[in-house]
Amino acid sequence: MRSVTINPAKMCQPIGAMYALFGIHAAAPLVHGSQGCAAYPMRMFNRHFREPVQVAVSALGEDAAVFGGAENLVASIENVIARRHPDLIGVITTCLSETIGDDIEGAIRGGDFGKSKVIPIHTPSYVGSHVTGYDNALKSLVADLSGNSASEDGGEDRVNIIPGMINPGDVCEVKHILDLMRVPHTVISDISETLDAPLILPKPPFPEGGTSIDELVNSAKACGVISLCDHAGGTAAKFLSGKYGMTADSVCPVGVVNTDRFLDSLCNMTGVEVPYSLEKERGRLIDAMVDVHQYTYGKRAAIYGDPDISLAIAEFVSELGMDPVIISSSTASGKFLRRAKGITDGEILNGRDLYELQLAVEMVCPEILFGNTHCKLIADKEKLAFIRCGFPVSDRIGYQRHGITGYRGGIYLADLITNAILDRYGQHG
Repeated sequence: MRSVTINPAKMCQPIGAMYALFGIHAAAPLVHGSQGCAAYPMRMFNRHFREPVQVAVSALGEDAAVFGGAENLVASIENVIARRHPDLIGVITTCLSETIGDDIEGAIRGGDFGKSKVIPIHTPSYVGSHVTGYDNALKSLVADLSGNSASEDGGEDRVNIIPGMINPGDVCEVKHILDLMRVPHTVISDISETLDAPLILPKPPFPEGGTSIDELVNSAKACGVISLCDHAGGTAAKFLSGKYGMTADSVCPVGVVNTDRFLDSLCNMTGVEVPYSLEKERGRLIDAMVDVHQYTYGKRAAIYGDPDISLAIAEFVSELGMDPVIISSSTASGKFLRRAKGITDGEILNGRDLYELQLAVEMVCPEILFGNTHCKLIADKEKLAFIRCGFPVSDRIGYQRHGITGYRGGIYLADLITNAILDRYGQHG
């Protein structure tokens, strides 16, 4: 058993928390740590989303490590308010601010920040992963804001959707389904417009879209909540269910079966029926799967990603007749391990690094690999067909705009898989 990590498969908690805050309207992430804790993630987000994201930082130095960084934090909050006038500031802790024991809540309570809401989000970098950070951020947002004031709109027939760390295109596909079913909804952390914004001059201080504070407040009055990624948002869903008594479910709608389950959950929560337009979309997906079956059947797949995405893709490739011989998760989880055992008899890498994934690929010899940009070197070395999925994808343009969720997303993913197989192995591979 190795005691060191080689080629890590996960990122730190603050990155996940920033991801969550980008989906809140007029929200400013403020990293309470050193400058590098904001500079590196911003570069990663810029390369994946091709959007000029902004992350503030309290810029802790050596003196703060000894005497504490409360003064830096308060000054940073005041600077962000003076320059950007945000509706919400999420104070994201790091390994440094957590280790020195800064009283984040006390510093926030002692400040006068006007109309801007300031929410502490604890994301120590030395435990968990980016998935944990996203989950912690969503829990902090709904725990601090939901149900805090009266609303003119009762919202009893409304459904909360917690998307997790998926792409703007994925969120758009889910909203497309909800619109066809005429289900009122709140997407809690809606990046469909904030991270796929039009170029408009003069540039607004914040992009349009995102989940407003009022929507977060009214999320308490929904009839149900569905987390698309149980590991990244499931804790917030459980909080809303436990505190307000709403029905909760978790399903990542990738492929036929999981999208069917998503629709069933919506129907059970709201009493609506599935429209014929969605039945036609389902039929088109099945037709597309039949069209490509001769190329996908029997192909051995290795899948790496965040736990819920990895599992959902593994289930979909099984529907295509493929054999998921390796299922690997960026984040260790007992829930992931139990579900993966129900999908494959092959290798399961639960929170292991990419070096471990490469060793498994060399041993098991799959024909196609699913993963983010960091997996490209493995695919090249082993001469595998390669499908980019997850975060980050920095070596392709436009990836973030196309969703793999829903029936339409399933068609897109089936085409991607088949074309990758044809490119690598030809018509008779």
